[in-house]
Amino acid sequence: MNNAIIVRKGTSADLPQVHALIVELAIYEKAPNEVTNTVEDMQQDGFGERPIFEFHVAESAQDGIVGIALYYTAYSTWKGKMLFLEDIVVTERLRRQGIGRLLFREVVAAARAGHYKRMKWQVLDWNEPAINFYRSIGANLDGEWINCNFSEQELAQLAL
Repeated sequence: MNNAIIVRKGTSADLPQVHALIVELAIYEKAPNEVTNTVEDMQQDGFGERPIFEFHVAESAQDGIVGIALYYTAYSTWKGKMLFLEDIVVTERLRRQGIGRLLFREVVAAARAGHYKRMKWQVLDWNEPAINFYRSIGANLDGEWINCNFSEQELAQLAL
């Protein structure tokens, strides 16, 4: 692990590099055209009147921001307040150097500090490196639940 990496709370000024990492993740996940979120959207949603997400960044003096962990508060009817980890992204050339683990540790610290009752996240079934990492730290990989989604377009067309 490169000692030049620091992990800190993300700021508004970090958003252009954060967005670039999100695009990099979409390419890795074989969905490069799916990112419709913009830096401006993230500015409003993360630093506007009612912020709905937080994030940490992994930064090196040489390369700038090389990793992010973005999360938000969700609510479980059974457990109460929970932290949902949306994504951990480390730039591809620096993966497997412990940066993701540092970011994950910060998210766990945020969940503990916020007295969250649960922490949840998702992983793609083909992302073996991530699955292996989560197994190595003792995470429960639940195969019982099915993810359900509507896109913005589908929401607009929904007739109930």
